[in-house]
Amino acid sequence: MKGKLASYLAVGFSLFGMTLPLAHANQINTGGATGAYHSTFCPLLKIRMGAIGEAYQCTTSLGSSENLRRIAKNPKHFGYSQLDVFALESPRHGGSRAYQIVRSDDARECVFAVTRNKRLTNYGELAVYADTLRFILPPKSSGSASTFEYLSSIDSKGLGRARTIVHANDTDEAIRQALADDKAVTLFVQFPDPENKRFKMIKRLGGHLVPVVDGPILDQKINGQQIYFAQETDISQLRWLRLGRTVVTACTPLVLFSGRTNRISGAEERSIHRETVRIIRSMPTSDLIPQGSAIARIIRQTREVSARARGHFLRVSRNARERARPFAERMYRSARATISLMIQKAQPQ
Repeated sequence: MKGKLASYLAVGFSLFGMTLPLAHANQINTGGATGAYHSTFCPLLKIRMGAIGEAYQCTTSLGSSENLRRIAKNPKHFGYSQLDVFALESPRHGGSRAYQIVRSDDARECVFAVTRNKRLTNYGELAVYADTLRFILPPKSSGSASTFEYLSSIDSKGLGRARTIVHANDTDEAIRQALADDKAVTLFVQFPDPENKRFKMIKRLGGHLVPVVDGPILDQKINGQQIYFAQETDISQLRWLRLGRTVVTACTPLVLFSGRTNRISGAEERSIHRETVRIIRSMPTSDLIPQGSAIARIIRQTREVSARARGHFLRVSRNARERARPFAERMYRSARATISLMIQKAQPQ
């Protein structure tokens, strides 16, 4: 098989005694042109794949969701995704019958909730007051919007109660709009780079980061693999939270996936795809992340929290929910009684 793969190397292939250029390259579906999937991860993967004779082209997209849709149509392609978005959307397009995860957890992207409301300090409070807050999110097509959808789906009594959800034109605009309103929150997902201008903007506009750590979030799994990890990232935080220059939040693994090999037409094409997947899986992480890059530095700076710290954040979130429960129950009982009384008055005497 390695000999067959080698025969596809750069110069082309022989057909009826003629040397022809390689056919149109298959796609590695990424994200925006300036995003890390396209500008950092894909170029190196493309080189590694070229070295084993497979011609693939880094192809921009709207992100994880679109990558899943593309590969549902063409199983030979590869694509990047957040693991939480993969868990949310892959079942909509065939699930394990349509996709296979080629690599996972070479890097992690983190979930950041941002507000200027100083009363919101933990995820439990976001969940408790979800029905009174305005959630201003990045575009509907973004991975961040899909993350919000996933978190809402696993927390129907918390974030799933959100009533006011609007989408800005981009992540920066979502942050600016959220930080202009005490009752607003935004949520976005990205690699936790403390030099990123967004975190500087959050501080400049008087916002702070709310740790997205909660029991149901950290309990989520797909095929036995944990979807979120509580991690500590080196991002400057407001002093009143007393968290120093770090913040703890949920982070989800980066996934490289492809279509199921048995969905590909032609025995030889299936064989080549199967061997390509095997070789990529066997590569060390260092072969797929540019050494000395910002991403490599971020990976070194981001670490899972200790069991003790993890327990602390879980208790804080759980206690926030528990404190609010009696009040919420009284409110719901009062609302039901009011509606019942209105119905009685409306009935003919």
